[in-house]
Amino acid sequence: MSDTSRLAGIDAFRLSALPEIHFGGQVIGRLPALIARHGRRILLVTGQRSFVASPRWPQLQAALAEHKVSWEHVSVAEEPSPRRVDEIVAAYREAGIEVVVAIGGGSALDAGKAVAGLLRTGTSVMDHLEGVGRGLPYPGPAVPLIAVPTTAGTGSEATRNAVLSEQGPDGFKKSFRDDRLMARVALVDPDLLAGCPADQLAANGMDAFTQLLESYVSANASAPTDALAWSGMQAFCQGFWTSLDSDPQHAAKGFSGLAYASLTSGITLAQAGLGAVHGLASPLGAFFPIPHGAVCGTLLAETTAVNIAALRERGEAHEALAKYARVGRLLGDSPDRNDQAACDALVETLRDWTHRLAMPRLGEFGMVTDDLARVVAAARGGSMKTNPLVLSDEALTDLLTRRL
Repeated sequence: MSDTSRLAGIDAFRLSALPEIHFGGQVIGRLPALIARHGRRILLVTGQRSFVASPRWPQLQAALAEHKVSWEHVSVAEEPSPRRVDEIVAAYREAGIEVVVAIGGGSALDAGKAVAGLLRTGTSVMDHLEGVGRGLPYPGPAVPLIAVPTTAGTGSEATRNAVLSEQGPDGFKKSFRDDRLMARVALVDPDLLAGCPADQLAANGMDAFTQLLESYVSANASAPTDALAWSGMQAFCQGFWTSLDSDPQHAAKGFSGLAYASLTSGITLAQAGLGAVHGLASPLGAFFPIPHGAVCGTLLAETTAVNIAALRERGEAHEALAKYARVGRLLGDSPDRNDQAACDALVETLRDWTHRLAMPRLGEFGMVTDDLARVVAAARGGSMKTNPLVLSDEALTDLLTRRL
C-alpha cells in the first residue's frame, strides 16, 4: 500500500471520550471565561516555577477577579507521588472546589487530574492505583478539570490517566485511570512554550514523537488513531528542530507543530496504547532519577531497531513493518524507498537524533548491568502489552545494554 492510498476496509474500533479542545496561539486568553462556565471556586495546580514566575500569572489572577472567580493554589515540584496527591485532596476536600485547573508540564497535569478525581470521593489514590493499589473500583464523580499544558511532550491534557510515582529500589510508576478523569477542557496554546529551555523542549519532544510512533504501530491501532498519529508526526517534523533554534523568534515558528504533535500523541496513546519504550520507561523512572523524556529519547532508536529485527525474523508481512517503513520515508523525505530500506533508514535517523540531541545513557543515572534483570522483569505490564509483538527478555536486555 502506498503512503497516500485509501484504505480498502476499516476494522472495528472504539474511541473513548475526548476533552473539548481549544488549540492555537493566544487561546490562553479564553481560560477565565472557560473556568467561569464550570464554576466560581477553583483550585489551581501548577508547576513550581515556570508559569507562576511568568507575566501570565498576574494576568490570570486579574482576569479571574474580573470574572468573580475565587481560587486556591498549590504547586507540584516533581513527578507527583500518591502521598502528595492525597495531601492536596485532604487540604481542599472541604473547600467547596468546583473546578480544578492544572497548568504546567505533565507532572502538574497528572497531579491535577488525580486531585480532581478524588476531591468528591473520600477515597485515597492508593485505593485505585493500577498494580500497586488496593484494587478498589473508582466510584466517581470527578470535579471538572481544565488542563493547560505549558510543555509539549506528555499529551496528558488528552489522556484519562494520572501517572504517579514513588522513586527508589522498591519504587513504582503507575496510573490512576478512569474515563471520568479525562479533562473537560484542554486548552493548548503554543505560545506558552516560549522560554522553555531547549534541552527540556528536546526531551519533551522526543516523548511526544515516541508516543506517536508507538501508538501508530500499536497492536490496538485503528484508522482514526493512525490518521491522528500520522498528522502528529508530520507536524513534529515541521516544528521540532525549528523549536530548538537559538534565536527565540525563529524557534517560536516551530512551537505550533510541536504543541500539536504533543496533543495528538496524548489522544492516540489514550485510544491505542503504546509500546516497549514506555513499558521500559515505567520501571526505569521508578528505580532511577531519570526524566521520562530522557528515557524516551535514549531508548527509541534501539527499541525500534529491536522491534523491526524481531518482526523480520517472523518472516511475515506484518502491518507494523509497513508502518515503520512509511515513517522512515516521512523522516527521510524519501517517498521512493522500498519498505526494507525505509525501515533501515528510520533506525538510522532515530540514532542520529539520539546523537544530535545528546540523549543521556542510562548509566548516567546510576543504572548498572546488575539492574538489567529487574528492569526487564518489571516492564511486562502496561504499555508492553500493545507493542506490535512480544519481545523476549533477551531482546529487552540487549536494547537496554546498548544504551547503558
